Order: sequence, then C-alpha cells, then structure tokens
Amino acid sequence: MSELKTEYEFTLPKGYVDAEGNLHKSGTMRLATAKDEIVPLTDPRVARNKAYMIVVLLSRVVTKLGTLGSVHTGVIENLFAADLRYLEELYNRINEDEVSVKIKCPECGAEFEKEFGSLGE
Repeated sequence: MSELKTEYEFTLPKGYVDAEGNLHKSGTMRLATAKDEIVPLTDPRVARNKAYMIVVLLSRVVTKLGTLGSVHTGVIENLFAADLRYLEELYNRINEDEVSVKIKCPECGAEFEKEFGSLGE
C-alpha cells in the first residue's frame, strides 16, 4: 500500500525578500483541507476583494519559506507576481480534483485504473 504524500517542496522562481533583505526561495506546501478552502470565504478581505482569496489560501498551506518563522498573509502579499503565480499553479497541481481508482473487470478479471474528473463532469 502506498503512502499519501501530503507535503511538497518547492523553489520559487524569484524568491521572497524579507525586511532585512534576506532572500527566501525554498519552501514547503501541504495538501489543502476542506477547512483551508472554506475559511478564506469568511475573511472580510476576501469579501471586499475576491482576488485576495488566493493570498489567504496560500498563507494557510505554505508551511515553510526559507528561514522565516511563519508564513502569513503579509508574506504572501509581498511575493513577486511570478512567485504568486508559481505557488497558485503548484496549489492547483497538488490539489487537483481528479481521482484514480483501481478497477477489476468482473468478467475477465483484468485490472486497470480509471480516472474520475471533477465533480459535475
């Protein structure tokens, strides 16, 4: 039985520059939970500006960035645009909705994998 991978390492294309001028490029993102996707909907900043949702969401799932003590919305807000796009794409890739399951044909016994797409497909 294979183990579920829940954390993914990354390297930002540009990197985050902190207040002291230190560059932080390497980090870790974890898989999102249902709560991670629900909580930003209650954030007043997201209510005022829907585009802010990715900032709140990434601040919840990026667990490490360089030597920073924590990754919060202030850090995500100050990423270069290329790095924000990179993290958004990584988030989408590791949290994709497609599910693959092993199926056994009841007639011939052959086993194969079947992919199921997003809900509603």
